[in-house]
Amino acid sequence: MNKFNAKDTVAAATAPSRDDARDALETLRQFAALAPAEATALGFGAGAVCALNRTYPADFKPDAAYKAGMPDLQNGPSSLIKGEKTGIQHVGISNFRLPLAYLTRDGAPLSLETSVTGSVSLEASKKGINMSRIMRSFYRHADTPFHFERISEVLDSYLTDLDSFDARIQLRFRYPMLKRSLRSELDGYQYYDVAFEMLRNGEDTTRVIHLDYVYSSTCPCSLELSEHARETRGQIATPHSQRSVARVSVALTGQECLWIEDLVELCIDAIPTETQVMVKREDEQAFAELNGANPIFVEDAVRLLCEAMEGDDRISDFRVAASHQESLHSH
Repeated sequence: MNKFNAKDTVAAATAPSRDDARDALETLRQFAALAPAEATALGFGAGAVCALNRTYPADFKPDAAYKAGMPDLQNGPSSLIKGEKTGIQHVGISNFRLPLAYLTRDGAPLSLETSVTGSVSLEASKKGINMSRIMRSFYRHADTPFHFERISEVLDSYLTDLDSFDARIQLRFRYPMLKRSLRSELDGYQYYDVAFEMLRNGEDTTRVIHLDYVYSSTCPCSLELSEHARETRGQIATPHSQRSVARVSVALTGQECLWIEDLVELCIDAIPTETQVMVKREDEQAFAELNGANPIFVEDAVRLLCEAMEGDDRISDFRVAASHQESLHSH
């Protein structure tokens, strides 16, 4: 009886603890992940170690050897490509956000929330790209003010990182400009939807600024009909006006900078009836007079903006798309 008890005591004293067993199991898992063939030969391949850990390992830090053994399907051989082995013009990410600084015309930096779209071309022989590298390229430059030279540096960076030939970057943000009211001399911020875009096609680079210019358009036909009612019948009548938007896209040329402020001023000079920020009664009356002095059809708007863009030597090409949002017709 005493002999049995002694053996039982020795066995209990030398049995591994639960922690010992867990550590040993983790060692087996790591060995099976790093050397699956050897682990299988020993009888405990990745499939054999089936007691999975269900607690997040917050302290686990992968070393270089572990990371080197991790699968990377996107950078795998062309044999992994599904479907037609054809090149793709744009592969990337869109609308990831971060604060970026921009220089204003007066030299002061302005930090603005920015939506970034970045893409590169993909050769027919490549499975895919590592999209997070595009984001990492931006964060490497995020502490310095952004302009087209900086965008070009980012473009070069992720073209190198992703081993591609063609690339595109677009930065979208809302740009504030302080504007004075028409007569009350109050100041308020006007926000403009702006995008900087750069495209690289082989050796060719294109720089584009997109701007949404919002203005009021009074219908010239309606204005004349209203005046006719007043003059012939003594009947008060109101011409209809509508909120209108012109999407102006300009391709830049030369070394002289075209500031956002410059582009806004070109639009205002062409169509002065920009919507207002601060409005008192005297400003509302002034805006009615301003609209009356500048009635405009959508065709007029496009041609006036065209004239303004063509007259600036910093602009090599442009596109204008204007929309007058109807206040009369139901369409």
